[in-house]
Amino acid sequence: MFQPVIPGSGLAGWRFLERTYATQRVSFDRSPELVRDTDYFAAKIGTIKTADALVSDRRLLRVALGAFGLQDDLNSRALIRKVLEDGTARSDALANRLSDDRYRAFSRAFGFGEVGGARTGDPGFASGIVDSFRARSFEVAVGDQNNGFRLALNARRDLAAIATSTQSEDTKWFRIMGSPPLRQVMETALGLPSSFGQLDIDRQLEVFQDRSNRQLGLKALADLAEPTAMDRLVQRFLLRSDNSSGASSSPFSIALTLLRR
Repeated sequence: MFQPVIPGSGLAGWRFLERTYATQRVSFDRSPELVRDTDYFAAKIGTIKTADALVSDRRLLRVALGAFGLQDDLNSRALIRKVLEDGTARSDALANRLSDDRYRAFSRAFGFGEVGGARTGDPGFASGIVDSFRARSFEVAVGDQNNGFRLALNARRDLAAIATSTQSEDTKWFRIMGSPPLRQVMETALGLPSSFGQLDIDRQLEVFQDRSNRQLGLKALADLAEPTAMDRLVQRFLLRSDNSSGASSSPFSIALTLLRR
């Protein structure tokens, strides 16, 4: 497997990765193991019509989960089967009861529990999953050397998608808050402790919106569709990420952090 080249950390290392991203992705995507997995997925996924059939094929499941950043759940077959079979239409569906929004996106994409049924044979389905798997696999490889860069790459892609969606502003923020990788980037960039999540959800939303406006100049999340705004967010995240691990998690520290900024 091709290993990404990252000559240093900090903004200098990040700028190098940005400049060479396209070239490195070409080499990474040609890795024999990755090619074998993605070719297998593309050839077979159209025949998979049930959640049980998908989770029974570990090779297919690895690509399916990896495309949504859920590769760590590869051995949690019962959980994944339930997420897929329940779909997302019912409020009590498992994907809707999990705090991580990626499960909803995963279940909705495959469609096993949705009204229209399996979407695995739809035109473009296989290629879309494969493209996402390749991109996220590259990010995982980057993360083996620098997890901050992995989170930054993920945020650059997923935040741009949220920014350009037609959902309401609050819904966009709730999507960010429901995605652990995106929440981590936002909390770090805005100087919030990880324990910030202990606050009431509406209070969290208020703080996120206020701080993103004052610190990043974002009047709305749609502003992140502009490269300069996204670059400002990523730079702030990378500059602060090295110091975020020492943040206290006590209720007092949360209050003090909010008062300081």
